Amino acid sequence: MDKIFVSPSRYVQGKDLMFHAGPYLEPFGTRVLVLADPFVQDLAANKLIEKLTGEFKVTKVTFNGECSMKEIHRVSDIAEEETVDFILGMGAGKALDTAKAVANNLNVPVVVFPTLASTDAPTSGLSVVYTEEGAFDQYLFYKKNPDLVLMDTKIIAGAPAKMLASGISDALATLVEARAVKQKNGNTMSGGKATIAGFAIAEKCEEVLFDYGMLAYEANKANVVTPALEAIVEANTLLSGLGFEDSGLAAAHAIHNGFTAVDGDIHHLSHGEKVAYGTLTQLVLENKTLTEIERYLAMYVALDLPVTLEQMHLEDKSYEELLAVGKSATKAGETMENMPFDVTAEDVVEAIRAVDVYAKAYLKKHAIT
Repeated sequence: MDKIFVSPSRYVQGKDLMFHAGPYLEPFGTRVLVLADPFVQDLAANKLIEKLTGEFKVTKVTFNGECSMKEIHRVSDIAEEETVDFILGMGAGKALDTAKAVANNLNVPVVVFPTLASTDAPTSGLSVVYTEEGAFDQYLFYKKNPDLVLMDTKIIAGAPAKMLASGISDALATLVEARAVKQKNGNTMSGGKATIAGFAIAEKCEEVLFDYGMLAYEANKANVVTPALEAIVEANTLLSGLGFEDSGLAAAHAIHNGFTAVDGDIHHLSHGEKVAYGTLTQLVLENKTLTEIERYLAMYVALDLPVTLEQMHLEDKSYEELLAVGKSATKAGETMENMPFDVTAEDVVEAIRAVDVYAKAYLKKHAIT
């Protein structure tokens, strides 16, 4: 199988980028559909549309909140009726994934404009699709990555710091999973084998996260743009995005997907919060040392991320309910297949429980409540 490296055509990051985005959009035409949910419209999309009006004919569409096939078809029908030249998705991961799917359906360019640095979805050439009820449904893969990614660090600095922390935890899975895929010689999300460049980016991503993650988190709490915040926005978005897509996913994200098999308040947690627990579970499955596991635990705890079953709202789940998570995480076609050894549903349950035990011991040792 061939080695494949993919990336967005252009990535632009800077403070107050929203107010001078027009020149970056001009190559794609003049008729644009802007997709954003009501909150993001009030936060930023309406201001962007105001700046674009006159130069561009804008069709504003309100995102319904779930990246489902129903929502993708609904927005695609509007875009087709308006004969738009390109799609611009603004907001968080699900809105951006929907925008990518719509652009793919119409075979037009797509611009993604995140208002958070909470996931690595913006740069990728795929969408994660959910059911109307919010359960994981499928991945949609595209022939190309986004044509343009715009990251306004002023907007991101004004967002809740917990969302930046979520992005850091999502990005921390990048190298953990890349190592497993490399050992297995598994397949990447781009449909080939990992490249040297992809793995190198994954390594640099983790280095930046541990070096600047806490500095950026504190800066975000104060809503200020600092060099550390700029570094983490890039790591969460560009480095993690290229790292996961060009190096591959393994157990951490398979377990994240598995968590959709249980009901309850866990679904109020962010993508990154669930990935954090999935990453710890993968480290347990790999039989990593206590020193290695505590390195990640320390970071997650400092970032106020969930590390116990109680914090994940899973403390009351039965063995059978957790086994449903394991079965979902190990089903055919899941990225668990990229682990360099066989993993059963029962193995996943035991590792999930072990993380809880280790995390509680860590919190007790460090007198953290």
